[in-house]
Amino acid sequence: MSVTSTSNYDIAIVGGGLSGTLAAVTLGRAGWRVALVDRNEVFPPEFRVEKIGAEQMAKFERLGLDKMVQAASVRFEEIVNLRKGRVLDRTRSPHHGILYQDLVAAMRQQVPACVDFFVGRVTHLTTSEDVQTVTVADGAPITARLIVLASGMSDILRSQLGIEREVLRERQSVTFGFDVKLHGNRALPYPAFTYYGEQPADGIDYMSVFPVSGGATRANLFTFLDHRDPWVKAVRTDPSAALAAALPGLTRSIGALDITSKVQNWIMDISVARNVRQPGIVLIGDAYQTSCPAAGTGVSRLLTDVERLCLTHVPAWFATSGASAAKVAQFYDDADKQAVDAHALGSADFRRNLTIDTTLSWRARRRVLYTRRGMMEGIERLSPSLARSIRAARSRA
Repeated sequence: MSVTSTSNYDIAIVGGGLSGTLAAVTLGRAGWRVALVDRNEVFPPEFRVEKIGAEQMAKFERLGLDKMVQAASVRFEEIVNLRKGRVLDRTRSPHHGILYQDLVAAMRQQVPACVDFFVGRVTHLTTSEDVQTVTVADGAPITARLIVLASGMSDILRSQLGIEREVLRERQSVTFGFDVKLHGNRALPYPAFTYYGEQPADGIDYMSVFPVSGGATRANLFTFLDHRDPWVKAVRTDPSAALAAALPGLTRSIGALDITSKVQNWIMDISVARNVRQPGIVLIGDAYQTSCPAAGTGVSRLLTDVERLCLTHVPAWFATSGASAAKVAQFYDDADKQAVDAHALGSADFRRNLTIDTTLSWRARRRVLYTRRGMMEGIERLSPSLARSIRAARSRA
């Protein structure tokens, strides 16, 4: 739909990626008048979330969207974890593999008919306590009681309102994504596995390999390397050779991998938006705070944002007129949101330190962690029932 006349809505959502689309679905189902604006009628291929774990699926379930995610994705129950050519342990819980653009497409199919979807580039935002305006290129302005900014890491619209991005960890990680198969078209020994970095100097946290929608096998490689490191360039130009050189145990335990697609990469700053307690506008997902891809907390964060904003705060705010800064602040002060945001930052530091920190304390911690995990595989072979008991006790703790 194009914007041909001024329209009045309860909420105007800017950005139709995962967080914006989920907000549109949730708010539309609740009966609010919603406008969703994105520059892409069909969301393009983009390297972002590609694996959904049990915790995230539980959050999709609370939003009533779990079955839609399951239908569009590939489910796998076990992940074999390896390091230095040996099995460490196994993760047994339901996971789902799906390309990001397929996940967004599946969620867009759930957008209620009452939500108006506008295709266009947003050029300007105007906010106040009472009326907000979204200006779309080549279209009439959209007016609403509240703007939800879900435009990811773009600074253009935020800066118009004096919202600044504080970078907490610049270029914190470099993540790669590509399709793989075993050399010679042989079957992989495990449908899904994770291979951990072998030496801190390599800067490799882990590589996760799993099936995704469309029949491919996907690899996500998480590193804490400088983007100018020669190995980063080597992964782009000859990824099979780069992996074999950095992870010699991978070939011994799995076999030689062939990369069968273009290598995508993603350089991530860990940042948080400042000066956000303003009337008329709320930031969700990466627009507010980014997450470390290796920590796997991004989806949990954005799902919590959507759940708390759409199911708790918007109904309370709209019970009275106006969208004051005091109302908006309640979202950023939400205890559930703050806990998830803090956990994401802590997890980002933990993954980086565990991977590359060579101080005595982290060397010891790394050794203890991997030794314990290796012991679990031995217990599994000797007594599966004892291993199940230990895992159950850990999950309760």
